[in-house]
Amino acid sequence: MQKEEHFRKRIQDLARMAYERDIVTFTDFLDLNEQHIVNSLTRELAGVTHAGFGGYDMSERQITAFIPDALSYEWEYPICCLHIRPRDGRFAETLTHRDYLGALLNLGIDRNMLGDLLIDESSAYLYCVDHMSQFIIQELTRVRRTAVTVVQSETMEPAVTRNFREIKGTVASVRLDALIALAFQSSRNRMVPLIEGGKVFVNGRMVTSNGCALREGDVISVRGHGKFRFAGVISETKKGRCLVSVSRYS
Repeated sequence: MQKEEHFRKRIQDLARMAYERDIVTFTDFLDLNEQHIVNSLTRELAGVTHAGFGGYDMSERQITAFIPDALSYEWEYPICCLHIRPRDGRFAETLTHRDYLGALLNLGIDRNMLGDLLIDESSAYLYCVDHMSQFIIQELTRVRRTAVTVVQSETMEPAVTRNFREIKGTVASVRLDALIALAFQSSRNRMVPLIEGGKVFVNGRMVTSNGCALREGDVISVRGHGKFRFAGVISETKKGRCLVSVSRYS
C-alpha cells in the first residue's frame, strides 16, 4: 500500500511539473497495474492530458507522457529499440524470454527501465528508455552461454513476426465477459472470476465489471491468458445476436 501511495505521488508530481513548466514529462515503463493507477487519477491531473506508448502497437509495458494543454512544440517518447542477436549463430542456444530478461536484470538494470521484450527464433528485440541504450549495447555480451551483440534497431516497429488469430463468433452483446470467452474459446462462467479478480485490463485500465461494454479498437489484456483487440461488430443475426470479430495476439 505504501508503495502504491508513493507511485501515486510520483504521478501527481510529474503531471504538476508538466503543467507548471509547460513541458512534456514522462514516467518509466509501467506495467498494467501501474497504467491502471494512472488512468484512475485522470480527474486529479488538471491542466494536462496523458497518453501511453511502448514503442509499437499493442505493447503491454508503456511509458506515460503528461502533456500540458497549452503545449506548442513537437515531442516524442524517450524509447529506444535494441536488437539482440548471437555473435555466431552456429554456437547459439535456444534462448527464451526468461533468459534474455535474466541477463538484463543481472546487469543491475531496474525492470522499469525496460519495456516489452519480443523473441523470434534466433534473436530478440528490446524496448528500453533511451538513456539506457548505450549501457545495454556495451554491457550485454552474453545470454546464458551464448555470446551476443546488441545494436540499435533501424526501426521502432519490431521485425519479429507477430501472429494475430482472427476469431469470429456471435454474442448476445459486446459485454466484456462475452468477448473474453469468445477470444479465449472458453465459457463466460470461467472468465468471470478473472474479471472480478482484477486480472483483466481494457486499454491499460483494470475493469472488474462483467457487463462493461467494449468499443471497436479496444485492447484487452488478461493476465495469464494473453491479449486481443476487439475488431468490431460485423453484423446482426436474425435473432438479434451480434456477429463480432476479435484479433487475438499469439
